[in-house]
Amino acid sequence: MTDRSGNEAESSPRRRGQGKLEAHVLSVLKGAVEPVPVAWVQERLGGDLAYTTVITILTRLHGKGAVARERSGRSFVWTAVADEAGLAALRMRKVLDAEADRHAVLASFVTALSPHDELLLRELLSAEAIEPAGSGESGDLGDLGDRGDAEGFAEGDR
Repeated sequence: MTDRSGNEAESSPRRRGQGKLEAHVLSVLKGAVEPVPVAWVQERLGGDLAYTTVITILTRLHGKGAVARERSGRSFVWTAVADEAGLAALRMRKVLDAEADRHAVLASFVTALSPHDELLLRELLSAEAIEPAGSGESGDLGDLGDRGDAEGFAEGDR
């Protein structure tokens, strides 16, 4: 790349997307065996991020329910509550919660799934229906609304 004077200009480092940084921070935090301070997370991220950037990412993850924090002296120590898949699920849930017509959004989502993903979703819903409520074995899929059971995604809904 050349600048206006015709000299070679250094290319600036590519910025990572916020989602990638959050996923990376969560991944690092998942490796901790106990709640850890920001400096611990920053060190394991490779040190190219400012301390304040790491705090900002952790605070945003906390707001999304993906990490927990507890006071330790004048600062916090942090623990991962969700993994990368959980973070993606939280983002999907946030989008769904922002829409007025949940039924239409879910129906549109399901009809856009690949056959493999549809089968996977059916299996997950069937497993959820079989497990006792509150077993903690699988994630809370929330209220199924009018459908009431795992058979809600019948072939006719495609």
